[in-house]
Amino acid sequence: MFSSESTTRNIRVRVQSQYDPTRSSPQQSQWFFLYTVIITNESPDTVQLMSRHWVITDGMGKVEEVQGPGVVGKQPVLAPGQSFEYTSGCPLTTPFGSMRGTYQMVNQAVEKFEIEIAPFTLAEPHSTVN
Repeated sequence: MFSSESTTRNIRVRVQSQYDPTRSSPQQSQWFFLYTVIITNESPDTVQLMSRHWVITDGMGKVEEVQGPGVVGKQPVLAPGQSFEYTSGCPLTTPFGSMRGTYQMVNQAVEKFEIEIAPFTLAEPHSTVN
């Protein structure tokens, strides 16, 4: 299991990733990874997650970007001290890679800002991570 953590404007983002052998098929160059994200609002303001932007890099250095509204179909509102947790997945054609990104947030003053999702590794347990 791999993890990362970052805090931007008192919004903490923790990620843990793991290989999912049940959804992978290495013989067909398909590896599937799960990642669980916990977003914690440590600021004095209520904030809402509006959209996401992921940068996914596979083991060959190929980069794919994914953008869209919310996460897992939701745009959670977090009052001070609240957390939101979700799990999603990422398919790769190599046994390892990495992800990083940003969430676009909005606060009660309708001020939009981005928070960082620190890079984390996606790796099949028996692969060699460079």
